[in-house]
Amino acid sequence: MNFSNILFEKKNSTAYITVNRPAVLNALNRKTMEELQQALLDARDDAAVRVLILTGAGEKAFVAGADIGELSQQTPVNGKEFSLFGQGVLHLLETMGKPSICAINGFALGGGCEIALACSIRIASKTAKLGQPEVKLGILPGYGGTQRLARLCGKGIAHELCLAGEMITAEEAMRIGLVNHVHEPAELLPAAEALAKKIIANAPVAVKYAMEAIERGVEMPQEEGLFFEATLFGLACATEDMREGTKAFLEKRKPEFKGK
Repeated sequence: MNFSNILFEKKNSTAYITVNRPAVLNALNRKTMEELQQALLDARDDAAVRVLILTGAGEKAFVAGADIGELSQQTPVNGKEFSLFGQGVLHLLETMGKPSICAINGFALGGGCEIALACSIRIASKTAKLGQPEVKLGILPGYGGTQRLARLCGKGIAHELCLAGEMITAEEAMRIGLVNHVHEPAELLPAAEALAKKIIANAPVAVKYAMEAIERGVEMPQEEGLFFEATLFGLACATEDMREGTKAFLEKRKPEFKGK
């Protein structure tokens, strides 16, 4: 695929997606979101890809928000479609069945923060700044920020970030549970790759089912979520990987998972 606004690479069972508009701090426009959608579909359908790593080009930003010039032209009808399309792309990212790691290497504001929220795991550079500043532009988060932020960090945090519209540091983001780890800038991508390597070493079907149990179960009452977990556990017990994993443990050797 030939992309103009993102970089897309696959190696070592990992798909790398880099938003590549550093001159405008990797601001999101429609074309960028369309290219992100194409890359996600490609990664989803490629059995060799086990994990995704998302980051931004340059040293200043992951994604500093929406392209304001494009945003300023939205009408009520276009604005709803604009929001629904972006939500659809991030829903794909969240539910594609493959773990995603967001390596936040700078500003992650507005849509950038919302992309990060749709990833399975977020890690950040010490220089990163995160936030949902849409109210300062007379709008509100439109790519799922109000919903995922409240579910991840709680209603109080979501209200503060979305209503005050202020940026927070990477350390504060870690304190509130918005990011898992904070690293020195030079260590960010290696840390993402090390985490991806740990995930890739595990049984692919088990990883997929564990993600489903978390992503879908969190929307259910706990009793229903537990039943859903038990159902997926039973399915995992029918896999060749489960036989291999338990056998390898008993034989004190490294398992060779096939994803079956």
